Amino acid sequence: MSTAGGSGTGSLPERLVLVRHGETDWNQQRRLQGRTDNPPNGVGRGQARNTGRLLAADPWDVVVSSPLLRAVQTAHLIADAAGLQPSGTIPELIERDYGHAEGLHLNGLTEPQLTAALGVGEPEQAVARRGLVALRGLAAQFPGQRIIAVAHGTLIRLTLSELTGQWYPRVLNGEVVEVPLGALLEGAQV
Repeated sequence: MSTAGGSGTGSLPERLVLVRHGETDWNQQRRLQGRTDNPPNGVGRGQARNTGRLLAADPWDVVVSSPLLRAVQTAHLIADAAGLQPSGTIPELIERDYGHAEGLHLNGLTEPQLTAALGVGEPEQAVARRGLVALRGLAAQFPGQRIIAVAHGTLIRLTLSELTGQWYPRVLNGEVVEVPLGALLEGAQV
């Protein structure tokens, strides 16, 4: 299911949270993962279950995810805990494409080496715009509903930075981040 297409919305969901997928082996090894389709590892599945139990304390209507396996499996575990069925995948929630830097070990890189590695592939601005398209599409598709969207750390960070106009810090595996709905409605058109 794709919700892209809307550039703005006049109605909002009641609540929208973004969740970073559970840890993968590449996260644990500090490898640049991007669009490489790795599943969550045992720790990551545990993080997803814990996040699901935390979120299940409130009522939810919709659980969606990026199409990458680590996000899909995390969404299924969260949905199970919340007593829901996943509602599909949102292609625009996929992680940043790092091009030929995918799989690079980040340990031991100097700041200039890290900057050069992160400078290849999909531009940050394109990731942020794609993330905003996804969030606005979800808002338009599910007005008045409570939505959990499972995505990826860089996409979440860049999208929220663009949405709020302030730098957003690193998002941890399994972390739940509230989307500021007023900013989503008022923000610049993408």
